Amino acid sequence: MTAQGIPDDIFGHLGIPRVVNAATTYTALGGVALPPAVVAAMADASKSCVSMEELHLAAGRRVAALTRNEAGLVTSGCATAIVLGVLAAITDGRPERIAKVHHDNTLARNVVMHRAHRIPYDRAIELAGARIVEVGNVLQTFAWELEAAIDDTTAAVFWVAGSHLPQTTLSLEETVAIAHAKGVPVIVDAAAQLPPVSNLWNYTQGCGADVVTFSGGKGLAGPQASGLLLGRADLIEAARLNAAPFQRLARPMKVGKEEICGLVAALELYLARDHDADARNWRRTVDQWMNDFGDLEGISLHREDSNEAGQPVPRLGLTFASIARAEQVEATLWNDSPRIAVVRVHETIYLSPDTLLAGESDLVRDRLRAAALLMERTS
Repeated sequence: MTAQGIPDDIFGHLGIPRVVNAATTYTALGGVALPPAVVAAMADASKSCVSMEELHLAAGRRVAALTRNEAGLVTSGCATAIVLGVLAAITDGRPERIAKVHHDNTLARNVVMHRAHRIPYDRAIELAGARIVEVGNVLQTFAWELEAAIDDTTAAVFWVAGSHLPQTTLSLEETVAIAHAKGVPVIVDAAAQLPPVSNLWNYTQGCGADVVTFSGGKGLAGPQASGLLLGRADLIEAARLNAAPFQRLARPMKVGKEEICGLVAALELYLARDHDADARNWRRTVDQWMNDFGDLEGISLHREDSNEAGQPVPRLGLTFASIARAEQVEATLWNDSPRIAVVRVHETIYLSPDTLLAGESDLVRDRLRAAALLMERTS
């Protein structure tokens, strides 16, 4: 207990265990553990009140400068960044459109996207009052299909980044060229696409997209309830005008002063990191796991150079003889103390190093070895 009677272990006080995250930056697991400097920035922001409009504008300028973009906006998560990006495209920031966006059927509100890019999170597009129009299929997409789908009812084209998706869509560059020829902006969803750090400016400055969205609580190691919308100054301003503190459609998605300041601090930390050193440490951990698990019977090991979101983060796959055995090991890791989260795909368990704290890679090794050996003895 602190001097004020606040428990040191808030999760324990609530009766739930902490989790050692060997899976990835899942929202369901709370993202990541925050660096002390991010926590300090959030704590400092909590000590007083501030003009939220001024804070949004100042943070946006700082974020834009750091990421080499025209403008930036801190949002309450990447899904909110998508909603605001779409609202910006529909309303163009014009007050008369913003006031009627939820019921004016004369507004262009179709958002075109590749069928191979359909993901569970694209419902945020519909939350903004838009309609999704698909082009192509999971096997192939032709330029003429995108050209034919864009008309006077089109507000934007939505393109999802990630090498884990079917690579059967038009490239971002070709998508941008077709959309811009018809006067339509392109929104890129890059929620989990950090690293590499260059993605912060590559989708917009390099590939020509109009705006891009990122999660703040994944690779950036910022507050879980934060995100970024980066890109064209006019669209970022239009997005801001659709959001809190204004009484607009997206007001329920307001981001607090603590999250805004925490994300700015996280972004500054992220850009100052030695990303090559991070990559070496991750490879070293995966190599060590390969060696440590090499003597386990009935388990085949393989390393992958990218994770479930297609990021250049290595991970180790342990393939068991059956799905039932993998499920048993996964359950043992989750149900023992401390609780350990992994990714399981059928009979394969994946371990990722990037979300682990100091010393936790050894803990994961010891606990998984014990669970696998116990399963072997009792099978």
